[in-house]
Amino acid sequence: MNDQHFFVKMVLENWQGQINAMDKLLVRLTNEQLMNEISPGRNRGVYLLGHLVTVHDLMLPLLRFEEVIYPDLQPVFVDAPDRAFETIPPAIILREQWSVINERLLNHFHALPTVEWFTRHTNVSEEDFIKEPKRNRLNVVIGRTSHLTYHRGQLI
Repeated sequence: MNDQHFFVKMVLENWQGQINAMDKLLVRLTNEQLMNEISPGRNRGVYLLGHLVTVHDLMLPLLRFEEVIYPDLQPVFVDAPDRAFETIPPAIILREQWSVINERLLNHFHALPTVEWFTRHTNVSEEDFIKEPKRNRLNVVIGRTSHLTYHRGQLI
């Protein structure tokens, strides 16, 4: 196993470990609990779940896999703060979308050849990527894993 393959394997196993930990947390939390603020005056759990679904959905085009599946979620869970919209999708729907998007990402992750992980993502131009090759697809997964871990910690 070469160094690149080993590194990709470590990153993807960490990603999957964090997804699994979030899945376990979501099993423990009721839909009613997700309606609560994580602390007084802060986001509700349902908003954080919707935010994570949306950010993971946005990874599809960012990593050059496919277009987003849930384009209607971005205005609600990324572009606006919690409570900016009178109604948001219910937790039960967001839970299903969470499962769908992460299964979709995992399928793409496993299909991507090792060398492709070190190519640019869509938020960097070819010219800029030459100057900053660390702005690659694998680095997106590293960053999004940290993002997931942070919000899972808030939910705990």
